[in-house]
Amino acid sequence: MTTIYLDYNATTPIAPSVAEAMRPCLEGLFGNPSSGHALGTDALLAVEDARDQVSALLGCDSEEVVFTSGGTESNNLALIGVARAHETGRRHLITTAIEHPAVINVCRWLETQGYTLTVLPVDGQGLVDPADLQAAMRDDTLLVSVMHANNEVGTVQPIRALSDIAHAGGALFHCDAAQSLGKIPVSVEALGVDLLSVAGHKLYAPKGIGALYVRDGVTLGPLLLGAGQERGQRPGTENLLEIVGLGAAAELAMGEPAAHRERSIRLRDRLHRGLVDVLGGERLRLNGHPEKRLPNTLNISLRGIEANTLLARIGDEVAASAGAACHAGAVEASPVLTAMDVPLEWAMGTLRLTVGRFTTPAEVDRAVTIIAREVRRMAG
Repeated sequence: MTTIYLDYNATTPIAPSVAEAMRPCLEGLFGNPSSGHALGTDALLAVEDARDQVSALLGCDSEEVVFTSGGTESNNLALIGVARAHETGRRHLITTAIEHPAVINVCRWLETQGYTLTVLPVDGQGLVDPADLQAAMRDDTLLVSVMHANNEVGTVQPIRALSDIAHAGGALFHCDAAQSLGKIPVSVEALGVDLLSVAGHKLYAPKGIGALYVRDGVTLGPLLLGAGQERGQRPGTENLLEIVGLGAAAELAMGEPAAHRERSIRLRDRLHRGLVDVLGGERLRLNGHPEKRLPNTLNISLRGIEANTLLARIGDEVAASAGAACHAGAVEASPVLTAMDVPLEWAMGTLRLTVGRFTTPAEVDRAVTIIAREVRRMAG
């Protein structure tokens, strides 16, 4: 039997419709979008069609979409770009304790460049308290960066409340939406954000492509210098093949989104109930908010089980992620679980199980059987 893939938050396979949309770029549509001849014009039109598709998903103008190499570059461009565009004046940044390394590590680097940083805590369910942001705001706060949904536990943040606080204090607001886009509604207008990061490979597009929403009027200092593509925000010949793929993935995400969410919830909850029924509720702990979380994400801890050992034993049958790592014989919980104050005895047994478009009920049931079998063996 093939491996049951329950690691959709790590990466998604390329959807068939996305691969089909990309095919012309492999078989004939190869011109440089900056060239003035017909082949270049055809390529440019394909880029702009994809930009329209991404902007439609985000609910913004196409001119506000900048293509990048992925979520990491989008986050870097947002944070460093804002800092470079405002090198005098405000020098205070705010983020949270559960951000992706592509945000928190950039913030830490900006500290070495003379910026000050406040890291907001989260509660036991992974939520940021807007009152904490309000208390952290200063007269020199330049930028607030809070992810839309956490990649490990799936908790969805109250972005609109947070962005309103940031704007009331004169700061810009950036949101890393790599995990939420395509799973829950992501409207830049409803969220009230100035900058928003997109990662294609979380959205059934290829790896190596992403986008950054930059609200009209927001100025960024570029990370790269070159010929001025992407309206000067991201120079370099456009990655036509993958830009087209991201556009097709955005269009896919717009098709029956409510039905996709409901199906994900059913599969996620089926997986959770199955494990509870077989192993017992006293052995399992749910991490993250029970309701305000991504529809596809189940993060559980198994008391007395070392998750990395469990996954190593079932790796040929079930692909998933652990919430703790083993270093030099010691188990270390992830920063997200640590920020949520998950006790180490639980954190060491944390599994992130995430379903997607191609997960079936039969696979969920088989995964329950496989995981439970190995947990019982490990527990003796």
